[in-house]
Formats: sequence, structure tokens, C-alpha cells
Amino acid sequence: MEHSGEVALVTGANKGIGREIARRLAAEGMTVYVGSRDPERGAQAVAELKAENADVRFVQLDVTDERQARAAARTIEEEHGRLDVLVNNAGIVGSWGLTVEDVTGDDVRGVFDVNVLGVITVTQACIPLLLRSPAGRIVNLSSPLGSLTVLSDPTHPIAGAGLVAYSASKAALNAVTLLYANHLRATGIRVNSANPGLVATDLNIDSPRSRGNRTPADGAEVPVALALLGPDGPTGTFRGGDGTSAEETVPW
Repeated sequence: MEHSGEVALVTGANKGIGREIARRLAAEGMTVYVGSRDPERGAQAVAELKAENADVRFVQLDVTDERQARAAARTIEEEHGRLDVLVNNAGIVGSWGLTVEDVTGDDVRGVFDVNVLGVITVTQACIPLLLRSPAGRIVNLSSPLGSLTVLSDPTHPIAGAGLVAYSASKAALNAVTLLYANHLRATGIRVNSANPGLVATDLNIDSPRSRGNRTPADGAEVPVALALLGPDGPTGTFRGGDGTSAEETVPW
């Protein structure tokens, strides 16, 4: 396998899209660290994936906890000495059903802690390991709900969704993606945002709108494709038009 022997870390990988990403990367021959805030659920996910002959390992990782992020990086360093792929999958929506005028700073702060600051915390801890890879890749799971181009069109359904905390966090995450891509471009590390599409997961189980009809396997397609990029692959892009193809871009 082309990616056999590579090492990956996937955050929020005990369920949903993250678990499927971990499974798919392991099927490519990678050793995959399953990051999970909940040790019991993380261990269960690892046991189930190991039953499929996947080389997966659990690391406790609350992305908002800098100590846990650094501990996870140390574990990977001690066991492998490098990291080839980081998939920042962990994310939350916040409260469903709030109108724009009802959203408080605390509502937004909690979502930013996970979706933006958590990504920065984990990425910062892992960059030294990614620099040791011949072709490091970072994939940040984003959403068209964070597209300023889409949000600026008042006729677009997304513009009327009113998810202030989530949309703002994903817009900020896209800026983080571009900043890291620009900073790391000369090192060869590829950094991209991925749109998994509207997948029916626990993330949107309480959505008053459609939960979507895409499966976690469908949602893993674009982030996995970006995780498998070669050294000549794109960087600083937002991929996954309708969440279906890594060849299609989403407007920033």
C-alpha cells in the first residue's frame, strides 16, 4: 500500500465521521491514533476497529485541554517519532433552535473552544511531528455554513439557518486553515478544509431542520481523500462541493 507505515491522528474518532475516517485510513495501511475525550467510548471504538484488523490505538484527547494534546503528541513521538496525517474532526454545534438575537457570548464561546481553539491547540502540539514526515497533511473538517460567500447571499438557505456559533466558528476555522497553509507551505505540509456534507450524526441529532441523508461513510470521502494527498497535492483549499468530491471546491 502506498500509505502503509504512515501514522495518523484523528480527533473525535470514537463515533460518526471521525470513526469512519480512522477506519478508512487504517485500511490504507496506516497506524491510526483514535482521539477521544471519553476513554470508555474511545476504547470501545478501538476494540471494534481492531476486530476488523485495523492498526488503531486509543489516545485520550479533549481538544480543549492543552495538556492532553501535548500528551497525545508525546505518545505518538515515543511510539513512532513522527506524524504523517492530522485530521481535526472533533466539533460541536452548540444549541439548536436559538434565534440569532437569542445567542449569547457564552453560547459562541463554548463552540469556539472546540471548533477553533481546539484545532489550534492540537495542531500546535502536532506540528513538530508533522515536520518529520516527508509529506505531512492536516485536514480540518469544516462546513459551507462557515462560507462567507454563501452567507452573504440572503437567498441561500444556509444564510437563513441562523447558527451563529457554528457558522462563525467554521468561518474562523477556514481562516485558521489558510493561515497554517501559508505558514507551512515551504515545509511541504498540506493544510486543507474539508466539507463532509450533511451527514446524519449525533452532531445534528437535535436539528429542527433536515439531519441529512448522508452516512458517516459518505461524510468520510472528502476528508480521507485530503488525508491521502501526495506531496504535490493542493494546500490552502476548501474541498468537497456538496460534500461529494474532493475535486470540487467550496467558496470561502
